[in-house]
Amino acid sequence: MDAGSLNSSSYLKSQSRFPLQEQFLHRKNSKDNLDRFIPNRSAMDLDYAHYMLTQGRKGGKENPTATVNSPSREAYRKQLAEALNLNRTRILAFKNKPPTPVELIPQDHLSSSLHYQAKPAKPRRYIPQTSERTLDAPDLVDDFYLNLLDWGSKNVLAIALENTVYLWDASNGSTSELVTVGDEDGPVTSVNWAPDGLHLAIGLNNSNVQLWDSASCKQLRALRGCHRSRVGSMAWNNHILTTGGMDGKIINNDVRIRSHIVETYRGHQQEVCGLKWSASGQQLASGGNDNIIHIWDRSVASSNSATQWFHRLEEHTSAVKALAWCPFQGNLLASGGGGGDRSIKFWNTHTGACLNSIDTGSQVCALLWNKNERELLSSHGFTQNQLVLWKYPSMLKMAELTGHTSRVLYMAQSPDGCTVATAAGDETLRFWNVFGVPEVAKKATPKANPEPFSRFNRIR
Repeated sequence: MDAGSLNSSSYLKSQSRFPLQEQFLHRKNSKDNLDRFIPNRSAMDLDYAHYMLTQGRKGGKENPTATVNSPSREAYRKQLAEALNLNRTRILAFKNKPPTPVELIPQDHLSSSLHYQAKPAKPRRYIPQTSERTLDAPDLVDDFYLNLLDWGSKNVLAIALENTVYLWDASNGSTSELVTVGDEDGPVTSVNWAPDGLHLAIGLNNSNVQLWDSASCKQLRALRGCHRSRVGSMAWNNHILTTGGMDGKIINNDVRIRSHIVETYRGHQQEVCGLKWSASGQQLASGGNDNIIHIWDRSVASSNSATQWFHRLEEHTSAVKALAWCPFQGNLLASGGGGGDRSIKFWNTHTGACLNSIDTGSQVCALLWNKNERELLSSHGFTQNQLVLWKYPSMLKMAELTGHTSRVLYMAQSPDGCTVATAAGDETLRFWNVFGVPEVAKKATPKANPEPFSRFNRIR
């Protein structure tokens, strides 16, 4: 064979080696390949194919002369065929088997995640941006250091307007005057309900404290000799009434006994404007015009001498009136600073450590925790005179409520924890449904009169 014919033969072989690939890639008419079925050797079991062609079909319809097997032998054959995967009917394979699917998410995790997703998402609570009602409160003293508003456990709100204390019964909307003090004793500088919601303590500008029975509208007793000047803050701890005065002293008074002064706390150099007992009754937080917070512990209290504080917290740079113990963490205290500080701080009262500090941008007048959610409400002064609802612990703003035209000095929370009352220097009293209505309270709380002050244009 000459070189020319050899080259021609090799050319033909090279052309016949890749026809399907080229044709498959470039064919324009699909009818050209309709009669081509080429087995894929890599996907075939050649040993099985040889067995089926030579031995596997013996005894079938095509081999009638074969020996008939017994039932037990036939059953054994079927089990062996299943075990060895001999029940296949095809000998030739024209394409590779698809790969076994990879289980990206295990079934147990998938089922648990589906179960988790099946739980309905908690709907976002609607927070009204305006107060439910606004009431006139003439002659409300515009003084940052006083505490003139409190809401008792019997659902009665007490507010002091200059020399007079008024009571508003939230269950029926009735308003009554409890007491009016003389000019030589007044104005009223603080009010605070006892835990029973029936007895009210009234602090006066003349340094005395009066105890009143709200049911009979009678004075039960007067506590004298505690302070040298006005009593601007008070807090109950069972039968102990703690008072804080402009003289910087804090007095524990046992209202059951004649000699009522049982403990004296000395630590503040200026007026005590904030007092709050913890829910356990073991620790007392006090804030003063000296920018100091003291934590007092009853376990180390002594009636014989002035009690030493448990912690002295000096991080604030302005007067501290706003104090609030966390309802879901007993050793967590929130505090707010005045106009020169403008911060909310969180404290671990076991260790005295400051856990966090947030600059609010304005004077912090009062703080209240939500009893049903992890939220904190703050009231502010200049410039916006607003209420701010914070999500704890992220301290993201959930809502900012405006309406007052002067600093929001006083806040009080209803017994069910849903409604907040605020009193401001603009001589208005506003009610806000800022904390929502918990499911348990929706059925238990009686429906309030939509206009509890409908018969009054003014509180007095």
